[in-house]
Amino acid sequence: MFFIYNQMNDIEQTDVAIIGAGPVGLFAVFACGMVGLKCHVIDTLDHIGGQCTALYPEKPIYDIPAYPKIMAGDLIAQLDAQAAPFAPVFHLNQQAVKCEGEKNRWVVTTSHHKKINARAIIVAAGAGAFGPHKPPLDGLENFEGTSVFYAVRHRENFKGKKIMIAGGGDSAVDWAVSLSEIAPVTLVHRRDQFRAHAATLIRLKELVAQGRITLKIPYQLESLVGENGHLTQVILKDMDGCTEQIATDILLPFFGLSHDLGPLLQWGLGVTQKYIPIDPTTAQTHIPGIFAVGDIATYPHKLKLIATGFAEAAQAAHAIRAQIFPDHDFHFEYSTTKGIPA
Repeated sequence: MFFIYNQMNDIEQTDVAIIGAGPVGLFAVFACGMVGLKCHVIDTLDHIGGQCTALYPEKPIYDIPAYPKIMAGDLIAQLDAQAAPFAPVFHLNQQAVKCEGEKNRWVVTTSHHKKINARAIIVAAGAGAFGPHKPPLDGLENFEGTSVFYAVRHRENFKGKKIMIAGGGDSAVDWAVSLSEIAPVTLVHRRDQFRAHAATLIRLKELVAQGRITLKIPYQLESLVGENGHLTQVILKDMDGCTEQIATDILLPFFGLSHDLGPLLQWGLGVTQKYIPIDPTTAQTHIPGIFAVGDIATYPHKLKLIATGFAEAAQAAHAIRAQIFPDHDFHFEYSTTKGIPA
């Protein structure tokens, strides 16, 4: 049985409490399982996958080992299947609000008043709870969910629509390139330069030359036109104050996310600029028994890649195993020889 439920004090017992069910949190379940550790996972969302599921399940990812290209949602499905043999217990749609105890003896309390007694904690919270930065447009809320979206969950829903994308970062450029395969796209940015990968910018330039993407730079969103929740036009304004109306069915504002670490800021983890410093050889914070992995973890020359988070999760799992079973000899074995539970 995965956990022991204590009816006396309503506390669930586990080896490791993982905070965050994004890709790195899911891989941490696998990494812990491979060294014999059981896990409970807490996440504020009502589903696993973090931003990969909530914001861009159909966005391709190109830097996952062994996958030249994989959709974010498919990556989460694979990680879920990889973790499944180790029977993780998920506590979704709730936040880890309190952490009490000391090395090898922790009690994490969630916003649903669930108490989890763990021998170690792995914080895999990404950048914390998140939500989109919204453009300051009158009546914006009237179009949200019907014509205005802050994420693309099902690309085919936009097929043949007149799409306007606003923003200048990776998400804006990536989706402009992707959606141009199924619909005409107008890309709006208030600068004449984009912050995106060089290869994607080359592809953007090609698509603009082919007429599949229309660039409106430097422009910004001015107002929305439509009725009954359905857009018909978006009015743009250039830097000289001149306006232009663009026929639009779908508006995708990609102005980044607002992040909130919430109660984690009160845990004494030495948070600096929304990141938790760790020892890169173990992924442990300055508090023995509490570890951090993925985008929330920082150290000199850290690369913010999912693959980096995977490696940190493996480091944390092995460090935890040695810490909570100091008298047990543990001989490292490759998965090819050790296998996984049936």
